[in-house]
Amino acid sequence: MQPANALLVVKLTHTLVWAFFAGLIVTIPLASIQGKHALAAWSAAAVAGEVLVLAANGFRCPLTAIAARYTDDRRDNFDIYLPQWLARHNKLIFGTLYLAGMAFAVVRWALAGE
Repeated sequence: MQPANALLVVKLTHTLVWAFFAGLIVTIPLASIQGKHALAAWSAAAVAGEVLVLAANGFRCPLTAIAARYTDDRRDNFDIYLPQWLARHNKLIFGTLYLAGMAFAVVRWALAGE
């Protein structure tokens, strides 16, 4: 496979994986609002699994290293189809949303048990 095609496949895959986990992060508080605490918990657990993968990889997506094989570009979004500003601040934005969503869900779950 040509390097440009390989990079395209990695970027598409990375973008789809990112969208999946971003969707799960958004799902946590939305499911909690609807009283779907099991869905919120499974979503949170899946994201926690992804955080463990990132932590084991020095807080970089393993797909970043694969993408780096096919280009010398090292902009923040060289390995994913996101705007550069979002790729640069992705961990801060979605880490904050994840923690806030988790806190919200825990409070909702605790109040539902009363």
